[in-house]
Amino acid sequence: MAKITEILDNIGGAVLIAGCVVLRPFVRRRYSRWGATDEEVNRVLPDNERVPHSLVTTLAAITIKAKAADIWPWIAQIGQERGGLYSYELLENLIGCRMRNTDRVAPEWEMQVGDLMRMGPPGYPVDQVVALERGHWLLMAGADPKTSRVAPLPQPGQAAYTNATWLLYLDEQPNGTTRLISRNRLDYAPRSFAFK
Repeated sequence: MAKITEILDNIGGAVLIAGCVVLRPFVRRRYSRWGATDEEVNRVLPDNERVPHSLVTTLAAITIKAKAADIWPWIAQIGQERGGLYSYELLENLIGCRMRNTDRVAPEWEMQVGDLMRMGPPGYPVDQVVALERGHWLLMAGADPKTSRVAPLPQPGQAAYTNATWLLYLDEQPNGTTRLISRNRLDYAPRSFAFK
């Protein structure tokens, strides 16, 4: 029965993903700030310093009925070689990600600054943890899939660069819940195309 539920969840996920792709021109604004409040959209967070002039920003936020300390171990172990992405495992593996989502916390999987967060085997997208505040937020920067290295930050006047981050931010609320904010920021040059 659990396997049937997992298959149905993945089919539902595939339908949602396809719907987002087809409807993107109509739901772009909602999709780029899914579940986020106006204050969260405009908030200065730790990724602002690394990508100060984002051309593309996407934000998703949810309320979790748990303390930040209970959520952090799960956030800190994401990735292909750790706890997985807690997503649609069957779909991820259809495209070769070799993902395995866990149902436990393994302290040895907790990421530190410098660690890689893989979204699949070598050659697939990979991020590197560039900063964190344990129990509160984790900031990753996009790395080159071939070398697994993060490019240096762009310098004024630099003609070509890509600067991308993914921030997972836990904002504990007075009522014992926590807002999980996931934000991606992207700046690049040359600007031969633009996401809008």
